[in-house]
Amino acid sequence: HMKFTKQNFFFLVGGMIVYVVDIVMDFWVASRYFCQGQYSWSILILCFRGLSSIITQIFSYEWFKNDWEGADTGKLKLVFLVHLFHCGIFIRYWFALKYGCQVSFKQTSSRSASEADSSSFIQKQAIDAVTDINMLRVFKTFLETTPQLFIQIYILMEHGKTHFYQYAAIMMSFCGISLSMVDYQISLRKSLPDKDEFHVLSKFMYLFYKLLTITSWILSISLITLLSVRISVILMIFLWICGFTWTLKQHTTFCKSKKMEYLYRTVVGIILIFSFFNIKGRRTKVCISIYYAAHTVVTLGILFVYKFWKPSIIKEVCFTIVSILTILSLVLGILFLIVYYSHLHPTTYWRPQACSDEVDGVAGQKDRVKTSRFQNFLMQ
Repeated sequence: HMKFTKQNFFFLVGGMIVYVVDIVMDFWVASRYFCQGQYSWSILILCFRGLSSIITQIFSYEWFKNDWEGADTGKLKLVFLVHLFHCGIFIRYWFALKYGCQVSFKQTSSRSASEADSSSFIQKQAIDAVTDINMLRVFKTFLETTPQLFIQIYILMEHGKTHFYQYAAIMMSFCGISLSMVDYQISLRKSLPDKDEFHVLSKFMYLFYKLLTITSWILSISLITLLSVRISVILMIFLWICGFTWTLKQHTTFCKSKKMEYLYRTVVGIILIFSFFNIKGRRTKVCISIYYAAHTVVTLGILFVYKFWKPSIIKEVCFTIVSILTILSLVLGILFLIVYYSHLHPTTYWRPQACSDEVDGVAGQKDRVKTSRFQNFLMQ
């Protein structure tokens, strides 16, 4: 019942352009800091870029290896070589654009039954290819974009002096987070037969819920970092341990190998530092309530410490503005969350008959096997 349209194709092209621009922006910002003698910031930005690239290449290659099981080894060796040079995402974009172009620009009139079946199969391949890309972009968002946003905001709060490239980096980070959040949810729901598409209002509610809660948390982390870098690092490590332990208790089965599964759980632990992540595709009312209640308590605790510590490293006016923005974004984010889950979540208006149009036959069975990894990768 899900279609890959011309609009999806153009959004895919736009996503590839944004991805390239983001790479250029990272190196530009890093070079600016380096030229100004701020070597630590430059190295840190490049480290986040390198770490996220390595991890996404590993997952991308493993998925190719799983999907092409029994295929020509020479083909896999070429794919491995491309991933070794950190260009694996562009292979995935090529496949997505290839399949997307075939189904979105091909004439649908006077088509035979065999051609229709073939078109449905390619349609599924296009959707799955885009979903793979967006899964990797989610990893990149929390391994690179979100930490870089935290660094940029921290630098602004600490030094006060701003430059154009800093604002550009912050805006690019916000755009990257927003696009990856919404695009992933849209493509995921296209790839799973039991999920309906987003309504327009749902997209905006989900976007603001994610963006505002993440912004509030990043501001909170920035404030505690201004007080003490050591305390901030300890807090981040503690939160990662909590998230990683939770994934262990959930007994996730996202990857085929144990090593990859532990890498996946490590990444999910990092994601859980910044935003809630439903790793089992189950009802999450209790878990999400506990998660954001804990975030609220920690945020208020940080502001409470500031109220009585009153450090000289930050002006009172600056602290007032940041604290208001922190609380306001947290409250609004939680309100959007409540409205989204109460009235606009796709499962609220899910229709059982929507599954009746699933692809039948051998091709359909292969698709269901291929998409099985998404069953445990539902970010709500």
